[in-house]
This record gives sequence, C-alpha cells and structure tokens, in this order.
Amino acid sequence: MKILLGLFFLFPFVCSSELRIDITQGNMDPIPLAVLKFNTADNESKEISSNINSVISGNLQKSGLFSILPQKLFFDLSVPFDKKPIFSDWKITTAQGLVHGKLNIKNEKLNIEFRLWDVLTQKQMVAQKLTTEKSNWRRIAHVISDIIYQRITGESGYFDSRLVYISESGPKSNRKKRLAIIDQDGANHKFLTDGSYLALTPRFSPAAQEVAYLSYNNTIPRIFLLDLETGNQKILGDFPGMTFSPRYSPDGKKLVMSLARNGNTDIYEMNLSNQKMKRLTFYDGIDTAPSYSPDGDFITFESDRSGSQKIYIMNLKTKKIKRISFGKGKYATPVWSPRGDLIAFTKLLGGEFYIGVMYTDGKGERVVYKSYLVEGPTWSPNGRVIAFYNQNKLSGGRITDPKIKMIDLTGINLRELVTPSDGSDPAWSGLLP
Repeated sequence: MKILLGLFFLFPFVCSSELRIDITQGNMDPIPLAVLKFNTADNESKEISSNINSVISGNLQKSGLFSILPQKLFFDLSVPFDKKPIFSDWKITTAQGLVHGKLNIKNEKLNIEFRLWDVLTQKQMVAQKLTTEKSNWRRIAHVISDIIYQRITGESGYFDSRLVYISESGPKSNRKKRLAIIDQDGANHKFLTDGSYLALTPRFSPAAQEVAYLSYNNTIPRIFLLDLETGNQKILGDFPGMTFSPRYSPDGKKLVMSLARNGNTDIYEMNLSNQKMKRLTFYDGIDTAPSYSPDGDFITFESDRSGSQKIYIMNLKTKKIKRISFGKGKYATPVWSPRGDLIAFTKLLGGEFYIGVMYTDGKGERVVYKSYLVEGPTWSPNGRVIAFYNQNKLSGGRITDPKIKMIDLTGINLRELVTPSDGSDPAWSGLLP
C-alpha cells in the first residue's frame, strides 16, 4: 500500500528551531510533546483519528526521547488547522512541541494534513499532507511518527518497519519453531510458517520484501527465500553443515554465509542471479557469522584464528583481513550498523553474556546490556535501537523462556517486544516502501 506525501505551507516554515534533541548522549530528559487528535467531521473519521493518535503517541513515547503529555493538561483538545495555536496556553502545559491536524475520508482514501509546532519559538517545524487507503491508517501513523522524530532529532525514524523472528512454543523436548513477523510496536503479528519443520535465523532483504531463513526439513539444512508480499517461497539450496543463516548484501543481489566443509568452516558468498558460490576465507578453523557493511565493500565476521572467538573485518576488494576486537572474553555475531559507524556484537565473559557496540576500527567498545543469556543483535533501520533476545536465570536455577528486547544504542530505554509466544532470532527490516 502506497502513501503519497506532500508538503504545504500556510505559515512561515523554518529550517532551524530550539526544539531539538542531541541524541548522541546517553542521559537526557525526554522532550514533552502535546499530540492532539486530528480534527474530523464524522464518526468513522473520529475513530480512525483516535487510533492514529494512539499509535503516534505510543511510538514517540516508547522511543524514550519524548514524553507525551496527558490530555487533562490541555486547555483545548482541538486547534483550528488554519490558525496559529495560542502558544501561551501550551507553554503552561510544559509542552515544547505541539502536533495537530485534520483528517477526512473520501472515496475510501484517507487524507491527513498535520503540523508540528515549536511552542517555545512559536514557529512551525513541519506542515505535511499524506494520502493513502483508509485501511492503511496504522502505517500512515508510523510515517507521521517518523516525520516528527526526524524533524526533532535530525535522524531518520524507524517506526514504519517490521521484525521477523522465530516464535517458540511447546516443551523443551519438542520445541516448535515457526517463522513470524510483527510490526516494531507489536501490532499485526502473523505466522509465516506452520511449524511442521524447524525454522531458524531469518534475515530481511534490504532491497525487497523478502526473507531468507534456514530450515531443517527431514534433517537437511536448506535456505528458503520467502516473498512477503505474495507468500511464495523457493528453496535456494541444500547446505549440509551450515552453521549460521545467510545475510543479504546491501543491494539484495548476494548472500554471505558460513559453510562447514571437510571439517572446516569458512565464509562464502552466493550470487543470487546464478547461485554461484565464491569462497571468501581460507582458514583451518572456524570463520562464521558474516555481516556486510552498508556500502557492501566489507564484511565483519567472527573467527577463532587468534585462539579464541574475536571479531574481524575483511575488505572484499583486497581480501585483506583485520582483527578489531581485543578485549577479554569471546566475541560473536557481529552486525554492521545501517549507518556504517558501529558494529554490534555479543560477548561471553565471566559467565555472563553482553550486547555491545564498537566502532569499525575496534575503538570505543561499550556494553549496552548484559544478562545470563543475550543473543542475536539486530539494528533498527536508523541504527539507533538494537533488538535481541534474552533469557534470565532465576533463583533456584530455572531459566526463563526467550523474549525479544529492544534497547537504545546508548544502553537506556530497555523494553520488551510483546509476542504471542516466546521469541528468538529477531531481524529488523528497513523502512517499508
């Protein structure tokens, strides 16, 4: 479903404002925002307006960067769209930003116009018009959230995105693992496989609405490519001994993966157009868990070539390999940030697991979360949030079931992505087309 965007200007549009967040720091006070329900003329539109308001407010609040003010603080629950707000009324509420607009439905099309105001400077920051199908109201709410987020933070948003993951259920002796998909806010959950065969480590294509995942069907490991729009899937091939799911190249034309052959595990690259394989590493040991850089010129991977698990980078043009992790403990599952500046990883040290990030030269390593078990880091489309799955050890030795968590890359604002059953191996999509 497409969303048509347009800009309109009834009041002077400013390119700078005091309403701005520096999100490079870990500790900050959330910016208080007043988000009004969009003005409507009929009951059907009012219901959709209320739903959209809830999604926008929820997205911004959960980001940890904004505080959505309760309506009981407002002098007026409606602001005429074609007039400036009475800013003195909104300053009393402590609001620094104000969002309001209008909404109508015509010929099954949803038409929205909205504004974002800087209450302190009394300047308009955003004025935009959006049109889509009526049934697409949730996505348009995510798009509006992204616009507000980007205008205030200076970074692209991540709300109009989804995650695929492995839904786990049943006893540990007969664990059912199904491929599932869910919006980043926990809505629109859908199972993609029926659980009749084991599904593992899904990965989104950055170039299409397609997912690659590993499946053990009749004990044979196979790579499946699933088209999310049509539901069609195809077997890419049988890969005996493969240890990790493949990952797509940034253009979606290649897959990089680790294969175990003749007692050796190395990194291989497959061209999806002809399914030809190219071996990238030649080491008598274990090279695994590869991930492309956003420009496609490098991969990062884990290897035991130094005696224990560490993180390395390979230049795909020169084939030169450089170690970048030198701390204590075992490093694993490195994943390159979409922004290109950081690599997320897991580390085992002193009986605990850590989710951490470091710069691509290995400097600036820091921990963002630690627990009894944390695995599978995956980045939001803007490189701001990391999702992973987590298990805790309770008193008495019982281990909790796996749950998907999200945390800001600064290590604050931890929250759980609520799923119908246990969840592991999350993979975040890019922004939806």
